[in-house]
Amino acid sequence: MTAAPKASYHHGDLRATLLATAMQMLEEGEPFSLRAVARRAGVSPTAPYRHFVDRDALESALAVEGFRDLKVDLLTAGIPTSASGIGDFAVAYVKFALRRPAVFQLMFGNRCDDTNDQRVQATTELHDVLALVMAQLFPTADPVALATAGWSLAHGLAFLHLDGKLPANDLEEVEARVRAAFSAILAVQLDA
Repeated sequence: MTAAPKASYHHGDLRATLLATAMQMLEEGEPFSLRAVARRAGVSPTAPYRHFVDRDALESALAVEGFRDLKVDLLTAGIPTSASGIGDFAVAYVKFALRRPAVFQLMFGNRCDDTNDQRVQATTELHDVLALVMAQLFPTADPVALATAGWSLAHGLAFLHLDGKLPANDLEEVEARVRAAFSAILAVQLDA
């Protein structure tokens, strides 16, 4: 008598399930480990290791998801067609940070893993969008330097609001503050 063959285990898209579970835990403020993510996803404790070497690899994958989501938010705000439209991009950036603070902190709170091709690609794509916008709006300026400057200003404003250095309880005030900061910088640049 031969033994019945073992039923094969197939979860479907285990990686996507683990990422979604870890993202939910992160955004709920629940500390997570690969084991905790597996438990919450309803899979074996070793299942996450099929896709993530360790917690750092999982966090890096979450950061990639965050960068992609941020890029979607920026593009949804619309590609600026005037210098004043850059404020809309900046507002979308700051609103993303305020809406998803744990993800934003994970994306930018850890040193960038230059060995993770997906993470490097996601940040490069974001910077490329900004550089393209700057090149179109300011054709005689250095678009890479302008993209870095714009990103730095939006990023600084995001963290000033997240850290409570600037009030963040009224979104209309936040939007006005972000637009005013960009308008002030652009006015100085345009006058120069």
